[in-house]
Amino acid sequence: MRGNENYRPEAPKGARLVFGILMILIYVGVGLLFIFNVPGIDSVALSCVIGGLLIAYGIWRAVRLYKGWN
Repeated sequence: MRGNENYRPEAPKGARLVFGILMILIYVGVGLLFIFNVPGIDSVALSCVIGGLLIAYGIWRAVRLYKGWN
């Protein structure tokens, strides 16, 4: 397509919504696994920090999805 350099094909809105919700659940779920130290990391503090960051990022993705800031 000549003349429209900004064109980007996008997934349908429903597919992006489902993918966004799935990723939020994955980030929060893995974050909880780290907080409860399921991987068995020796340093509990490191495990909690990683878990907290993953949960915070999952919440940030939820806010972005809710507000439509794709």
